[in-house]
Amino acid sequence: MRIIFLFIFLGCIGLLGYAQYLQHVEDLLPCPLCVAQRVAYWLVGLTALLAFFHNPKKIGRRIYGSLTATFALAGAVVAARQSWLIRFPESFSCGISPEEAFLNSLPIAQWWPGMFEANGDCMDVDWEFLSLTISDWSLIAFASLASMALCTLLEKK
Repeated sequence: MRIIFLFIFLGCIGLLGYAQYLQHVEDLLPCPLCVAQRVAYWLVGLTALLAFFHNPKKIGRRIYGSLTATFALAGAVVAARQSWLIRFPESFSCGISPEEAFLNSLPIAQWWPGMFEANGDCMDVDWEFLSLTISDWSLIAFASLASMALCTLLEKK
C-alpha cells in the first residue's frame, strides 16, 4: 500500500505543475477557489509523501489514509462549488472579494505568490477539455485521489 501514497503524491505534483503551466504560460489567473484547491493539493500531496517515507503499520496507514482522503474531499467540495458557480453565475460574485483579500494577505501568498496569490475571477471559463472546465477536472482528480487514499484504509495487514 505504500506505493499508493507515492502515486497520490506524484499525481498532486503533476496537477500543481499543470496549474503553474496554465498560469504562467497560458496566462490563466487563479481565483480564490483555485488557490484553495491548490492548498488542498499541497496538503494531500505532502500527507501522502510523509506516509510514503514513514511507511507506517496498519494504524498509521489508516491515520495517513484518513487525513489524505479528508484533504482530498475538502478540495473536492471547493471544486464542486466552483463548478456550480460557473454554471449559475448569478448566484454569487467571486472576483475581488473578501476571500481574495484574505488569501492574498496570508504569509504563504507573500512567500510564493506565483502559486498562492489569487487574482482571477472564479466564473471565468478560459479553458475546457471534453466540455469540462478546470474545476470539473479538479473535482474528478480530487475524487480519484480520495478513492486511492480510501483504498489504504481497506488493507487488512
